[in-house]
Amino acid sequence: MTKTVLVLNGPNLNLLGTREPEIYGSETLASIEEACRKRGEGLGLDVEFRQSNTEGELVDWVQEARDKHDALIVNAGAYTHTSVALLDALLATEIPKIEVHLSNINQREEFRHHSYVSKAADGMICGLGGFGYELALESLARTLGTLKEE
Repeated sequence: MTKTVLVLNGPNLNLLGTREPEIYGSETLASIEEACRKRGEGLGLDVEFRQSNTEGELVDWVQEARDKHDALIVNAGAYTHTSVALLDALLATEIPKIEVHLSNINQREEFRHHSYVSKAADGMICGLGGFGYELALESLARTLGTLKEE
């Protein structure tokens, strides 16, 4: 049975490719999703990709992941720094979780240095653009036992 990974993306990530490319790069969310699906297939993982600008919808999806998915990748966007509700949902979801950020949040504005998501995540990847999602998938494949050593 194929393991499934839910990839959640928060507010404004739908604007990737046009929003502040000097910070976030020129990749679109669709191109990151395509790369993740392809990489997931090679790792024995089924990848489901979602994006919402709404905090409550992200919380609902995290709760849903408890029963429907084997692991979770979260780029919560601005909710990373503000959402206790998202933190609580992540803490209640006992599956492997990786936090991803396109930019290096520790080199940015002071308010971006604090992450509520990190308190619930098993690991965090930041500053590597869309490739960070692929690295998160590889890590989860190791954790879930689907990675075939070469």
